[in-house]
Amino acid sequence: MISVNDLKTGLTLDIDNGLWSVVEFLHVKPGKGAAFVRTKLKNVETGQVVEKTFRAGEKVAKAMLDRREMQYLYKEGSDLVMMDLESYEQLPVPADKVGDSVKYLKENATVQILMHDGAIIGVDIPNFVELEVIDTPPAEKGNTAQGGSKPATLDGGAVVNVPFFIQVGDVLRIDTRTNEYLDRV
Repeated sequence: MISVNDLKTGLTLDIDNGLWSVVEFLHVKPGKGAAFVRTKLKNVETGQVVEKTFRAGEKVAKAMLDRREMQYLYKEGSDLVMMDLESYEQLPVPADKVGDSVKYLKENATVQILMHDGAIIGVDIPNFVELEVIDTPPAEKGNTAQGGSKPATLDGGAVVNVPFFIQVGDVLRIDTRTNEYLDRV
């Protein structure tokens, strides 16, 4: 149990039989009446965001999360098979726990798995990945004067806007948070 006075952004709490991550918090001390803490909480499993107010000094349960480094091996049906890098145990992870980020994963990529009470609650992929271009329209002479862009499909399935000089077979560094092309490797 921790006091709401000690809340920090990113802290995970166990409130109302659910896991909630602190997105924002504000200590309010009105001129009249008792102080309170106004928070914005995000449900770790559903993504729902709610605002909740606590009295100053109130105690809340801090969730004990286990963060493990795992390696993505392959896709089997709707599951992604991950291997724990410490115990070499293989673990099927439902693709919905990864969400849209699955399009940035390629075999042998290292990811962070968030677990609570032995259940997987989320997967954090690296911020930057290197993927190969498998399909993009060819550059045409004269269309590079304005520095435009064209769509490129990468080997994980992601579609990213890239400069005209990028060709099929190039390996690109992509920012997974913004789905943006950074540079050619």
